[in-house]
Parts: sequence; C-alpha cells; structure tokens
Amino acid sequence: MTDLSCPEIGLQGKWDKMGQEKSRKEVVEEYMAGGVTVRELAERYGLKRTTLHRWIKAHGRGEGRAGVVANRAEAMKAMPKEVGRLQRELHEARLEAKLYKAMIEIAEEQMGIQIRKKRGARQ
Repeated sequence: MTDLSCPEIGLQGKWDKMGQEKSRKEVVEEYMAGGVTVRELAERYGLKRTTLHRWIKAHGRGEGRAGVVANRAEAMKAMPKEVGRLQRELHEARLEAKLYKAMIEIAEEQMGIQIRKKRGARQ
C-alpha cells in the first residue's frame, strides 16, 4: 500500500482513499469477531488506538454493518436483563411441567386408566 502522507496539505496516514473503507470494515469486523484487542490490532496494522476506537464507534452507529453492537461493554450490560428473562421463562416452564404432571396424576386416579406410557413398552 502506498504512503499518502503529506502533512502540508492535511494528508496523513498509510490508508489510501480507495481501499480505506474496505480496510476499515475488515479491521473492525476482525475486532468484533473477538479474540483480539484494540491494542493488538493497532500494533498489527500500524494504527493509533484512538483511530480504531473511533472506527468501532462509527461502525456501531450504523455507518458500518447494521445491527452490530459496537461496544462490548454495552453487550455486557444487556446480558443481566437477558439472563433474568431466561430465568423467568425457565421457572414458568418448570411450573407448567409440574401442572401437567399433576393433571395426569389426577386424571389417572379419577378415570382408573394409565395415561403415561410405560418405559420399554412396545406398541
């Protein structure tokens, strides 16, 4: 990649204008995929960490791929809500299973027939 640095007219950096958007997307997506820190990416691509943070933030605002949470901290904040919701759903499902089990037991007693399938029975 050619170096387009020319501080006299405000051009600084190694990222040429034609490949810049593609390169930004690739770097941000590499970060979003996980397993690599901003510091590691900055060292790998010769960029400043502040530049990478700005790209990641812009990516999350919709200037990049839509629907991606740019900040891992935001995703971590949302997790307790999701965990709470899932715990409530699990509790309700367990209550429903107990209710069905009780209904079957009552029906078996009142009707005098076996509703549940015996284990190992062939039909």
